[in-house]
Amino acid sequence: MLTRRDFLQVAAAAAVITGPSDLARAAAGQKISQGNLLDFEPLGQVTLLNFTDIHAQLVPLYFREPSMNIGIGQVHGLPPHLTGKEFLSHFGLKAGTPEAYALTSEGFSELAKQYGRIGGLAHMATLIKAIRAERGDKVLLIDNGDTWQGSYTALATRGEDMVDAMNALGVDAMTAHWEFTYGAERVQELVEKLRFPFLCGNVIDTEWEEKVFESTAFFERGGVRIAVIGQAFPYTPVANPRWMFPQWSFGIREETVQENVDAARAAGADLVVLASHDGFDVDRKLASRVTGIDVVLTGHTHDAIPAVVKVKDTLLVASGSHGKFLTRLDLQVENKKIKDFRFRLIPVFSDAIRPDPDIAKVVAGIRAPHETELQRVLGKTESLLYRRGNFNGTFDDLICQAIIEERDVQIALSPGFRWGASLPPGADITVDDVFSQTALTYPAVYRNQMSGKFLYEIMEDVADNIFNPDPYYQQGGDMVRVGGMAYAIDVAKPMGQRISDMTLTATGEKIDPAKTYTVGGWASVNENTEGPAIYDLVSSYIQRKKTVQVQGNHNIKISGI
Repeated sequence: MLTRRDFLQVAAAAAVITGPSDLARAAAGQKISQGNLLDFEPLGQVTLLNFTDIHAQLVPLYFREPSMNIGIGQVHGLPPHLTGKEFLSHFGLKAGTPEAYALTSEGFSELAKQYGRIGGLAHMATLIKAIRAERGDKVLLIDNGDTWQGSYTALATRGEDMVDAMNALGVDAMTAHWEFTYGAERVQELVEKLRFPFLCGNVIDTEWEEKVFESTAFFERGGVRIAVIGQAFPYTPVANPRWMFPQWSFGIREETVQENVDAARAAGADLVVLASHDGFDVDRKLASRVTGIDVVLTGHTHDAIPAVVKVKDTLLVASGSHGKFLTRLDLQVENKKIKDFRFRLIPVFSDAIRPDPDIAKVVAGIRAPHETELQRVLGKTESLLYRRGNFNGTFDDLICQAIIEERDVQIALSPGFRWGASLPPGADITVDDVFSQTALTYPAVYRNQMSGKFLYEIMEDVADNIFNPDPYYQQGGDMVRVGGMAYAIDVAKPMGQRISDMTLTATGEKIDPAKTYTVGGWASVNENTEGPAIYDLVSSYIQRKKTVQVQGNHNIKISGI
């Protein structure tokens, strides 16, 4: 039975979901309505709905898209490697519009005042339920992974909050990446709680050389037999701690994907969908080499593209991240081929969408036991805080400065994670906000001595993970964030020749390969790393500062673009 205290907590959580904005203002003043977000001329027998990389974000948030997304080699200048004005021009969008706010960094801080928060699972659920009501048995809802990690409540429940939420939402199938950072045993426990298939056909048991999870699930929608094949992030043991799943092997496994597609066709599939967490450029190459895939729903790189990208006979769909977008792809299928399609990337403008009461209740129930701590204000920001970008984000700069001061180091390293909400100038910084940037299961902030030579090798290695011209060798997120050190990078150079002019910002002296420097960092993939948890360290730093202002990192000279 709910106590009065429980009731007040649920009510407070529900208030966070709906937010302080007035729906009528959003509809009239911003020319956004639930109706026009759902406006779509239906087509064919199948409607694929997709979201990806939600990173455990259950309530509306701000999220600034990157101002730089470099494409290397053959993909230079192609979506998703367009940002800002180039992005708007390519897709025929006007600056200052709701679409420009949702899809680019242009004028973000000012547009955030006008268009407000975006996302929220209860708001997305409203769109999903409306489309299901319209299309009946034609709808298939796919989650591309990075779902169970990225928030205070996900960390507190070790992913179970998101399993409960996705079960309630009625997801039909999912694949994975950050899910594995709860460890093999916990992943297996959570998979047992799912009411839908967990598809990771490229994860192999190293002892028995057998698939750990299902690779393919079959669905009947609108009279069409659909095979959904799941592809987990291929480089999970590189990007995340190998010791958490020591007996599981990953990889792109192009031949295995082809075998799974062929098997699906042999089993009578009219339509083959790859739910992939490879990343967009990897999937673009994969689609050019594997035959028989009709649709790739691609995740991992957080790209939001308002059009389908076609590679030979395969359609690639990129659905953004953090619950900002829901993609709808209607398909007319004839003779086991796509004859026609219609697509829309739907921004989840939470001020203009009435939250679904059933999912709102689920979200409120998840957050209620933690609500006091989630809403605890640590300080305030006078500047825009964001994470996304090839080289730096201001929230990462804040984290680096916190490490330098709290751990008394010369240089700070922060991983190039893409997940984490944004905060506009003037916003309070809450515990919830800090955990959206730092909630991971290996949070220790180390303090080590590193030679200048080793620092250089780290920088070169990470740069190659991101800027290798072959997408199959791009194993990282964005570039490692650096505090206390400046450097130059030529992204067009080969491995070992990209990084130069490494200097200490405090003194201007060049990094000497033979000297030793005190370095702090977090998210080490090494087992038994010691140090305070990053979320505690950053929280303490913000509380001590009370107000923060981050102007951005101007210590990186970039060439070769």
